[in-house]
Parts: sequence; structure tokens; C-alpha cells
Amino acid sequence: MNTLLTKYAQLALNTGVNLQKNQGLLIQSPIEAIEFARIVVKQAYQMGAKNVHVEWKDDELTYLKMKHAPIEVLESFPEWRKDAMVSMVKQGYAVLNIYGENPDLLKDIEGERMAAVTKASSTALKEYRDYMMNDKARWSIVGYPTTEWAEKIFPDVPKEEAKDKLWKEIFRIARVDQSDPIAAWKQHNQLLKDAREYLNNKNYHKLYFQAEGTDLTIELPEGHIWHGGGAAKAADDVTFNPNIPTEEVFSMPHKYGVNGQVTSTKPLSFQGQLIENFTLTFKDGKVVDYTCEKGEQALKQLLEADEDGASRLGEVALVPHESPVSQSGIIFFNTLFDENASCHIALGKAYPTNIKGGSDMSEEEMDQHGVNDSIVHEDFMIGSQAMNIDGITASGEREAIFRNGTWAIHF
Repeated sequence: MNTLLTKYAQLALNTGVNLQKNQGLLIQSPIEAIEFARIVVKQAYQMGAKNVHVEWKDDELTYLKMKHAPIEVLESFPEWRKDAMVSMVKQGYAVLNIYGENPDLLKDIEGERMAAVTKASSTALKEYRDYMMNDKARWSIVGYPTTEWAEKIFPDVPKEEAKDKLWKEIFRIARVDQSDPIAAWKQHNQLLKDAREYLNNKNYHKLYFQAEGTDLTIELPEGHIWHGGGAAKAADDVTFNPNIPTEEVFSMPHKYGVNGQVTSTKPLSFQGQLIENFTLTFKDGKVVDYTCEKGEQALKQLLEADEDGASRLGEVALVPHESPVSQSGIIFFNTLFDENASCHIALGKAYPTNIKGGSDMSEEEMDQHGVNDSIVHEDFMIGSQAMNIDGITASGEREAIFRNGTWAIHF
């Protein structure tokens, strides 16, 4: 196990954030992952990191604060913490998030309290988030099987067995179980590069999605760019992989050009609450109606997180059904993994890097180019083995991109 954890840490640092000598590293980690976090820290220093700072997260403390703190506390975000995070990325720190959220952690927290925290943190950390979403800093997210998350996925076995089963899936999906994970990721990133270059050369005007419960047309803005895999490049001109795992190529929808109906195919975990089996109806880019079987209040809170942007789309991503995550047959109740099992779209802020010149655009210019802005960015899954996707050219010609959940094109 120690050998696998070491290989996982090396993958996160080399392929994930691509840590450079004399660079600082900020790690965000659950307390339960302390053993793995220590391995990451050791490997980082051995690679020449100048400083490694770890911010610990504890689900129980988070819950107690959300449940009992005065609402005025939840409506504010510590200035010192914002300043520290912004200061580190400005100094060139890479950011690694070790992620293993309990999907049900905040299921009994009132919507008003959840909305207060979302607004406060998103507003306070706008500059920090701009560094991440504009790829000014190198960042990556890797999964860690916390006990509550593992028990959610495997409820019928003892908790230690559940964690072992989840570790096995994480190692397989992240290619850590292969003899040379870093080399395996170089090969995988080349496949993603081939896919995004094909789509960028095609320069489709619209995408049409069709499956049971989904009949959706997404216009792509002029100058849109497809990204994915190791294509992200930070301000220092060093490439990195924002997510491990990743199976997607993604771009941005035109914020005013989405029409039709789309139905989720996997649960969405939003701030410790599960939203399941929901359908959104779009008109001119905005959600105008929705239905939801479970978590309707959380969905309403998400859509109303800000005045307009949270109810529009900021991302469209293509993932073939045969991805390692999909082939596991597991619902992970975790966006990092579930989004890599399925085509997905995201409510909220678009990545400015998904359009030519986007990182240098003002808010007014972004709006004119159809780039959505919001205090949230939440992916949800819409793909399945039955999903068909057509690309529509500027002249109106339709070409098959996906058939029966997988690529219908050769690249």
C-alpha cells in the first residue's frame, strides 16, 4: 500500500500540478488523509519544493459550524484566510486539493445557511478563483477515500473493506496500478489532445444532444477553444493536469445560446447535499423551468446562487461511455469521478481560457462574447450509453460526434 501511495503522490506532483524546483505548494486535505498528505509533502520536498503549506479540513467541524454558528458568521469569510490564499498563488504556489467529500455531510442544513456560505466564500475568493480558472496558477485535484464517502458507495460491507474497495477503484482509474503511471498518463493525454484538436479544427457552431429526457442545442461562441488533459498551461508556461482522473475534452457554451431540455444521469453532490433525477429547461441560455425528484431545495439554491449566471451554462464536456470511471459501474457521488464517467455540462462560471483572448477580457467584453460569469461552477452529468451528439457547422451541416455514448469520429 505504501508503494501505491507513493506512486499516487508522485503522479499528483508530476502529472497533476507539475511541481517545479524552488516552487511553493499549497495542499488542501481532509484530516483523515494525513498519512497520504505526509507522503505528498515528503515527495514535494524531495522534488525541490521551497515550502509546502497544508490546510486541513475536518467534516465534523464543518458540520458543527454550519449547524450552530450564528448566521452572521456564515455570511462572512475570514479576511486573513482570503489574504493568505491569494498571497500564495500570487507568489507562484501550485495548489493540490486532496478531495474526499462526504456526499451527505450537510443534508439537514437549512438552505438559507448554505446559501450564505456559498455567497460569502465565492465573493471573498473571487481573485483566488480567477487565478485557478484563468490558469494563472497550476492546480490539481486528486481523490482520497474518506470513510463516509466509501460507506456511501459501498453501504453493505464493513467500513474498512469499503475503503479498500474504493482505494482499488481510485488506483485503477488514476492508472496508479500500472507499472509507470506517469508514462501511462502521457499516453492518455495524447489521446485527449487528438480529440480536442479534431474539435478545434472543426470549429462547430452548435452541438445537439439527444437521449431519453434530453433534447438540447448548445451554441458555441465564436473563438471558442476545446481543452482537456494536459493542455492547461499556467502563467509560467508550464503545463499541468487540473484533474486526476480526467477523461474529458471541454469548451464553453454561449451563455445566451442554449435551448431545449436536459436530464441528469447521475446524482449531483452540491455542498454536502445530493440532487438526483432532475431535468432543466433552457430558453436563450437561461433555465426557465426544472423538475427534481430529490434535493429540489438544493437545486433551487444552486440556480439562485446569484442574480443570473448560476442559471446559465459555463461548460460543456464530452466523455465517452467506455471511460475507466464509467466501466466501473459505480456511482461515486463525487463530481471529480462522476464527471469523468459521462458527458456533462456545468451551471455557472465559464473558464475564460475556453475562448480566444478570454483571460484578458473585461466583464462587459465577456458578456458580449457569450462568456458566462457566476460565483458558482457546478458540473452535472447528462451522458449515458444512449447519448447521441451532432456537431452543426456554421452553414447548417450536421455531423455525428457521438453515437450510443461514444465517439463516432476518428482522430
